[in-house]
Amino acid sequence: MKAFGDHPSPPADATPEALRRLLARLRFRHLQLLVALERGGSLRAAAGMLNLTQPALSKALGEVESAFGLLLFTRGARGLTPTTQGALVVQGAARLMAELAHLQAEASAEPAFTLLRIGAPPFVAQGYFPQTMARLAQLEPRLRVKLMEERVPMLLQALAEGRLDALLTSFPADLPAGMDARELRHEKLFDAEFDVIAPAGHPLARARRVGWAQLAQERWIMPARISMVQRMMEEVFRREGVMPPVPVIESTSPVTNLRLVAAGLGLSAVPRATLDATAAEGVRRVRVQPPIPPGPVGLIFRAAPVGDRLALLRRALDLPA
Repeated sequence: MKAFGDHPSPPADATPEALRRLLARLRFRHLQLLVALERGGSLRAAAGMLNLTQPALSKALGEVESAFGLLLFTRGARGLTPTTQGALVVQGAARLMAELAHLQAEASAEPAFTLLRIGAPPFVAQGYFPQTMARLAQLEPRLRVKLMEERVPMLLQALAEGRLDALLTSFPADLPAGMDARELRHEKLFDAEFDVIAPAGHPLARARRVGWAQLAQERWIMPARISMVQRMMEEVFRREGVMPPVPVIESTSPVTNLRLVAAGLGLSAVPRATLDATAAEGVRRVRVQPPIPPGPVGLIFRAAPVGDRLALLRRALDLPA
């Protein structure tokens, strides 16, 4: 189990006495207030969101800052801006509210169930998630799963805000602004392999060996620029001394890209699992040398104590307890 980057250890937990004082003074309405202030950017905007007066909101902000013993927002002509400590507190408040909503959904259902919220980029969701879901269903028949299929930066943001329990994803090259790498952990699951594909009648589909200089002359259908696949392909193009081509179409879905290639609109690169799992009519693998290097896929989760939901997912993935 690894943390992202080489960072100093996080601060030690609060003492029992400090935690007791904080719990005695803090209320859930304070959490709601912090999130509204961060999103609204001013007392006036937050007051409108919460249907409160500005004086009442200002008083409540003073209470929550007093409870933490920290200045959480700086006041300026343009409104309120979270301090460094304030940004951490706001993010934690958003996670606590999301977890409370999650708990209510589980407990109020008849019969009660376990709700696991997983995020995955399209190529993992389409190519690898079905096997994971089958294993989860065997382990916990009362399980319900909410899958968010999105780009990695958006998934990381949802994880940080407590809207997801874990991600099954490629490792991000960079974390979104304001996200502390010490808050996340990752465990590698496997290396995903990728293939360059062309329309079935394309000359490169019949060639025994294709170089990247030849590929650079073709029309391309690419995943989004921030995706692992495009990042790896651009690295190969440059390593082979060729400028990466500008795609004529950008699409994050491997299945969509496969069908666009089958329609004769260009070449693309798709996960091998997607190609093997679909009826890939109208496309052929291109024998490119050197091949696209494999990319690591892993489980990413918050560094907080592992709960029952995450423990269940780890069992489904055959990870150690």
